[in-house]
Amino acid sequence: MSTFDDRERAFENKFAHDEEMQFRAVARRNRLLGLWAAELLGKSGEEAEAYAKTVVIADFEEAGHEDVVRKLAADLGSRADTDTIRAKMDELMPVAKGQIMQEAN
Repeated sequence: MSTFDDRERAFENKFAHDEEMQFRAVARRNRLLGLWAAELLGKSGEEAEAYAKTVVIADFEEAGHEDVVRKLAADLGSRADTDTIRAKMDELMPVAKGQIMQEAN
């Protein structure tokens, strides 16, 4: 193996790791967002956890996060508009990343 091949493999490994971490962070953010929405809906405990899972699953419908925004907007109705939902998503992303990093250590 040449140094170039080693560097290429290292770059590919880092890219794969970064993509996995981003995927996990988005899934965690969506779970936290689901728990937030569940609280607004008056859910708690196992019911809130189950609802949060539906929010995570909703993100697999299409690329991007608009599928999650649509689901939450429909479920929350007048409790939160799309701007509020998007702001909460932005607020929770660093929290989710922090939790993932804590777990990695």
